[in-house]
Amino acid sequence: MPATDPSLFPDDQGGQTITRYIVGKVAAVFFSSSDSFYKVLLVKVTEQNIDWSEDEIVVTGSFADIQEEATYKFTGKTVRHPKYGTQFQADNYQNETPTSRSGLIAYLAGSDFPGLGRRTAERIVDTLGEDAIDKILADPKVLQPIGLRASVQQTLLDTLRVNNGLEQTIIGLNAYGFGSRLAAAIYAKYQGDTLQVIQNDPYRLVEDIKGVGFKKADQIATQLKVDPQADSRLRAALLTQINENCAQNGDTYTTAKLLITATLQLLENSRNVAIDPQKLADQLVGLAKDNKIVGEENRIYLRNLYEAEWGIAEHLKRLHDADNDGNLTDKVVDRAIAHVAKASNLTYDESQTQALKSAVTSHLFLLTGGPGTGKTTIIRGLVALFAELHDVSLDLNEYKEKSFPILLAAPTGRAAKRMAETTGLPAGTIHRLLGLTGRDDDPEMPTKDLEGGILIIDEMSMVDTTLFRLLLQAVPSHMQVILVGDKDQLPSVGAGQVFHDLLQSPELPQIELKTIYRQDDDSSIIPLAHAIKSGRLPDDFRVNQPDRSFISCNAFQVNHIIEQVVSKAKAKGFTADEVQILAPMYRGAAGIDQLNTTVQNIFNPLKSKQQKRIRYNDQEFRVGDKVLQLVNAPEDNVFNGDIGKIVGIDLAKDPHNKSKKDQLIIAFEQNEVTYQKSDWNRLTLAYSMSIHKSQGSQFKMVVLPLVPQFSRMLQRNLLYTAVTRAEQILILLGDIQSFERSVTNESVNRLTTLTKRLQQVFTGEAVPDSPAPSSAETEATVDTPASVAPAATVAASTTDPETVTGPQRLTPALVQNGQIDPMIGMTGVTPEDFMPQSSVS
Repeated sequence: MPATDPSLFPDDQGGQTITRYIVGKVAAVFFSSSDSFYKVLLVKVTEQNIDWSEDEIVVTGSFADIQEEATYKFTGKTVRHPKYGTQFQADNYQNETPTSRSGLIAYLAGSDFPGLGRRTAERIVDTLGEDAIDKILADPKVLQPIGLRASVQQTLLDTLRVNNGLEQTIIGLNAYGFGSRLAAAIYAKYQGDTLQVIQNDPYRLVEDIKGVGFKKADQIATQLKVDPQADSRLRAALLTQINENCAQNGDTYTTAKLLITATLQLLENSRNVAIDPQKLADQLVGLAKDNKIVGEENRIYLRNLYEAEWGIAEHLKRLHDADNDGNLTDKVVDRAIAHVAKASNLTYDESQTQALKSAVTSHLFLLTGGPGTGKTTIIRGLVALFAELHDVSLDLNEYKEKSFPILLAAPTGRAAKRMAETTGLPAGTIHRLLGLTGRDDDPEMPTKDLEGGILIIDEMSMVDTTLFRLLLQAVPSHMQVILVGDKDQLPSVGAGQVFHDLLQSPELPQIELKTIYRQDDDSSIIPLAHAIKSGRLPDDFRVNQPDRSFISCNAFQVNHIIEQVVSKAKAKGFTADEVQILAPMYRGAAGIDQLNTTVQNIFNPLKSKQQKRIRYNDQEFRVGDKVLQLVNAPEDNVFNGDIGKIVGIDLAKDPHNKSKKDQLIIAFEQNEVTYQKSDWNRLTLAYSMSIHKSQGSQFKMVVLPLVPQFSRMLQRNLLYTAVTRAEQILILLGDIQSFERSVTNESVNRLTTLTKRLQQVFTGEAVPDSPAPSSAETEATVDTPASVAPAATVAASTTDPETVTGPQRLTPALVQNGQIDPMIGMTGVTPEDFMPQSSVS
């Protein structure tokens, strides 16, 4: 029986650390990730110091192009896999280049070197010896006596260089502790220069590679003995901190004082070395000069978010000012509304009629309202009204050769599906509409121009700053745009509060629906939602109603109560798709992770020990499980928040599995996707999910626990969003104080300046620190010196016609072309002018 516990082999004997290793020939590559360097190998062991008694062992880790039948030395540790038993987890490896004549001949005659047969390989080894590879790489001229064809010789050289270069790079990245996915991203960026780039400046990774944080780069820099006061270190820390501020808080900017204070803390905690505040201030100025950040008054932005807010404002102005259809007189529109109402067997009241009339006659229009106020009715009416007024057929068969003129979209797949169901027309995600096939946070991502007459976007509260800018730049000026949402729901996961800010702008035509239409008189869910929105719990909150109930309990009772509630729901015929547990946080006794396991065992219990299942990230996936997509995957037409069902599990050992890899097959509403192991981190069980992830969805029954352990998440818009996910039944449990705290804790608005940009662009008002740009898309204004200079100084230096004779708008192009000094207005300004006083020595 082979030993399986690494603790049986102490790593420290007599004060010396023992490196655990195995040496062996690769018998098979069981799994090779398509998008990283992660591989699972079967190795025939020839040498080891892990007290392993069997001939073969499974080895996992990050490797370059591993060759079967080649010999490698792997260093790492043994681990116990719950399903596959003992494996060797390699943290690094090296190719034991064939030193015997037969081994070297077999390697050169292998599939890596097409055109190089066994006889030629023998001739190379006989001529150059058993160190032939080193000699060839050092001086390719040694091959001349062999008489190889030019093409074969070039293939041999190229392959040896690639194999050797890539392998050495991956070995180096392993030594730095990078996982397979990050190693792949780093190598894709720097290629053969990877190790040199890292050795020269490990902090470049922070700017260039998504997923590499400051602390990781700082660990490498410490190994390389980089000075703690190095400019590159301070710069990386500043960029990391402003990114984290935007990501964690949803802000589009931070302030100089907060940024400097937080960055000093990050730097000093990481290496426990005091940092000169003036040097940090100098690097902030440098980032502004390099156009990485933008400053305005005391605000500091990431460049892409600054330009996105300007871009949104200018595109909205373009759409707002576009010519409306002059033929749409009041009489024509009123007659069309009456016809649509009759055809739909509806009677629109005064507010609905006004909403329809204003929307269809405006080139740009905002519609908001709480649950049950008729937003869906207005969307249906708008579609029919537009068709009526513009002689558009709603028969999709007539548009085989051209685009359908009515575009419907929403941020998530489920929201788009509901839109399609209520209108009877196709609707998709915004990503799919724009043809986005990459990361949705890339401001340079190309999008396709939209074609059609009208665009209606639902669930606008979920749309962040970057995505909305991408959407607007794809909208032609002739297209009408209607934006629909609930202003009181949670804001987007990404930076900004776009819909909230748009509604704060009086320049944009808008209507708020306030009359409650949906649900009958016996319903209490929608009145509860509106009470929460107004900042109170109704007097009957704890009194059970036909469609909702409240169960008082503490955090440690939540799991047991939910087990009882869901079991009874299942007994009454509710399915897993109809019952949704919502919770604010993942960890803890009442957290999402624990509740997922509990509810999974009710709706999809393990029927036998032989049943196929896969364990990953402390979750067990079974056929029939309800799962949640965690990230956007436009290439698969699957997006963050989409819910699917596991319809198949293929194990590597299955005879029918031609890929010989473990994989999950997930059926979503729109398509079926196969997930390799490298993609499993995109999934989680969906019996319980976060309230943020539930936006855009509706469920027949919602179960919502709120307990004091969730205190930092308890806010009014969180509770409001959760309650409005319930269509028919709402079960609330926890302590009453947590619900009261949520209602009274009004959400703090995010730090954004979109409303300010809209006012500047629409009214043309002068701005103290910078004039509004004329075209943020073609030459985005970047007010570089304002990053550190007082607004008055910068304004006087850049906008006074008596003192400025050259360009009056500071832009990246002008700076790069040398037409203007990016430090204009900085005379007499020192870092202390914007440094927090406590940090200035």
